[in-house]
Amino acid sequence: MLRFVTQKILLAIAVALTASIVTFALLNFAVDPAAAIVGDTDDPALIAQVRSDLGLDRPASERYVTWVGGLLKGDLGVSYVMKQPVMEIILEHAPVTIRLALSGMLVTLLIGLPLGIAAALRPGSWIDRTALSVAAAIQAAPNFWVGLLFILFFAVHLGLLPVSGDDSWQSYIMPAVILGKGAVPNVMRLTRSGLMEVLSADFIRTARAKGFFGWSLLRRHALRNAILPVVSVLAIELGNKLGGSVVTEVVFAMNGLGRLALNSVLTGDIPTLQMLVLVFAVMFVLMTFLSDVLNAWLDPRIKHSVLNNAA
Repeated sequence: MLRFVTQKILLAIAVALTASIVTFALLNFAVDPAAAIVGDTDDPALIAQVRSDLGLDRPASERYVTWVGGLLKGDLGVSYVMKQPVMEIILEHAPVTIRLALSGMLVTLLIGLPLGIAAALRPGSWIDRTALSVAAAIQAAPNFWVGLLFILFFAVHLGLLPVSGDDSWQSYIMPAVILGKGAVPNVMRLTRSGLMEVLSADFIRTARAKGFFGWSLLRRHALRNAILPVVSVLAIELGNKLGGSVVTEVVFAMNGLGRLALNSVLTGDIPTLQMLVLVFAVMFVLMTFLSDVLNAWLDPRIKHSVLNNAA
């Protein structure tokens, strides 16, 4: 297991390093921060002065080495726009995104798992067809459109929930549903297919012969073996939610990392945007790493397969 984990850690480091190079190259060559900072002014001398003050007149390779060196020391740079250390800005906004992502995962589990289990227990029935139809409808509905409908109905018309913000737990209900709904179809279908496959296995028939039925059969024998692909998807989906909350945070005016990323794009705040893109990439890499380790722990066959391929 140690060899497997070590191999995955090295792969994660390589992916993170590649992400840092791509992020730096795209943002520093596609955008001129100096021009964005000075705004509508076309004065070349002013733009050149700002570029010099920010150190943007140095070679790109030198700036990249300086940036990576700062990262290793915990120095993420200073925001061009807010004039604050990027680390402080990210730490200020991160709690909102983390709470939103975890709430979204809870919504995914509370909807996706029961739908998948109900469909698997009655394949071909009206329950199965209804669950599949609900999953398809959820997947087809755009987040921004559903978010606006939720605001109009639950916040404006009924007055049950806050229209926007992140000051109370009630303000997370609608955003969590919007963010969590995207993974519901995958979780539902994987639970359904995995459980149907397990329920037709020989050891389940043996368990039934020994007197296991209903919830005891599901809990002690079926779900444990059917949950493996769902665990993998959930870990990756958590990474997606941490890095993919821009639309949800903008619609509900939540002061998280997603909204910060959009504001950084609009204002040309390269240090902040650069770090946010890298943070989102590292989050996804870490969640994928966690998914691989959990899968190997739950099913040793995966670990042996990876090690044999590497050898």
